[in-house]
Amino acid sequence: MSDTTTPDDRPVLELLARMTADSLESSTLDPETLVLVRVAALVAVDAAPVSYALNLTAGSVVGLDVESLRGVLIAIAPIVGTARVAAALGNIVKALAAEIALEDLEVAELDDEEDEDDDQS
Repeated sequence: MSDTTTPDDRPVLELLARMTADSLESSTLDPETLVLVRVAALVAVDAAPVSYALNLTAGSVVGLDVESLRGVLIAIAPIVGTARVAAALGNIVKALAAEIALEDLEVAELDDEEDEDDDQS
C-alpha cells in the first residue's frame, strides 16, 4: 500500500476528518490535550502517515505547537520505544509531504477548471 493519497481517497479522508472533529467536540479534554493524546496513541499503534495528517490538521486548528508535540514524543519514548518514535517522526514527515502534494493537486485542479472556463468563454 502506498503512503500517498489520491483524489479517490477523498470520501474516506473526509469521513475520518469528520470523526476527528466529532471527537474534538465530544471529549471533555481541552482540544490541544486531546490532539496530543491522539498523537501519542498513533505512535503506540504505529499509525500510517494519513492518520498523522488528519490529527495534525486538527492540531493546527486548535493551536498545537511543535514544542508540545515534541514534548509528547519525548514523554512516550520510554514507554513505546525509540524505534516507534523514530517511525512516527518519519510518518509525520510523510504526512506533511502528502498534505503539500494534495494542496498542489487541488490548486492544479482549480487552475484546470479556470482554464476550461476561459476556453468556453
